[in-house]
Amino acid sequence: MRYGYWMPVFGGWLRNVPDEGMQASWDYVKRLTQRSEQWGYDLSLIAELNLNDIKGIDQPALDAWSTAAALAAVTDRIELMVAVRPNFHHPALFAKAAANIDRISNGRLALNVVSSWWADEAKQYGLQFDQHDDRYARTEEWLKVVDGLWTEERFSFDGQFYQTEDAICSPKPAERPTVYAGGESEKAKTMIAAQCDAYVMHGDPAEAIAPKIADMAARREAAGGAPMHYGMAAYAIVRDSEAEAKRELDRITTVSDLPAGYANFDQWLSGTQLERELKIQEYSVSNRGLRPNLVGTPEQLKERIAEYEHAGLDLLLLQMSPQAEEMERFAAQVMGTA
Repeated sequence: MRYGYWMPVFGGWLRNVPDEGMQASWDYVKRLTQRSEQWGYDLSLIAELNLNDIKGIDQPALDAWSTAAALAAVTDRIELMVAVRPNFHHPALFAKAAANIDRISNGRLALNVVSSWWADEAKQYGLQFDQHDDRYARTEEWLKVVDGLWTEERFSFDGQFYQTEDAICSPKPAERPTVYAGGESEKAKTMIAAQCDAYVMHGDPAEAIAPKIADMAARREAAGGAPMHYGMAAYAIVRDSEAEAKRELDRITTVSDLPAGYANFDQWLSGTQLERELKIQEYSVSNRGLRPNLVGTPEQLKERIAEYEHAGLDLLLLQMSPQAEEMERFAAQVMGTA
């Protein structure tokens, strides 16, 4: 299993806990990322939203790509998996900038391609917001342009959304960045199987993840591509006893008032094909992070992680709070690396 974590660009992950003791600041994420390399983490996922989806839209949120460029220069080993939304980035200009960041990192850049869901954010920034199938049609073209500029000396493209004419991208990436993407609709899975390298999923029990991996593996084989990698989001709580872990779970899921960002969550549900019956309690942690039940003693978490490995999962994308302290504990007691 590879272990990754979500960079706390929103100042934490708990919607019911206003202050988690980690600022949305360059100083915090720089120290966290450098320490995470020492603790043995393999990857950091840097989410891209211009508005804060966790603490409320008026709260600070770090920019993903300038943060990634800065981290590339001050780290040595960790893979930087940065979210990118095609309607926010022209693909030819993006290919040029991302290739430079990959060079700065000596080949450690990866993409998490996200077909945007937040209509209000796009409206605030004056950007195009496509309906569901159009979002994936745009993403298909966007990936073709980026890959073409990364692999060909001159690249021309004439599509519905994008056009280039003998475009040059030089220098090219040190290594072609891995392309991760997620989605549960038929359109999304077809696109990912054909054009991406890895499939990332929201949290679910191992018995629900196994058929999703089997389905994507079959789609990938039919598309004629190399085997894919599979990742999943999860929130982790590790304690010396199960009772202690459950007390912490109760603390972070107790809802007294609807949090500031609940309207955004409701919009996200209405704009995707995810289950509509998510409980408000589950909203306390994003990306269905509590469903994998990585809550308990080190031994219990190791057993559950082994079940995911057996299902074909090879990457966990973890959220924890407070992040630095909990990540160090998880590395020492579960990963055995800190």
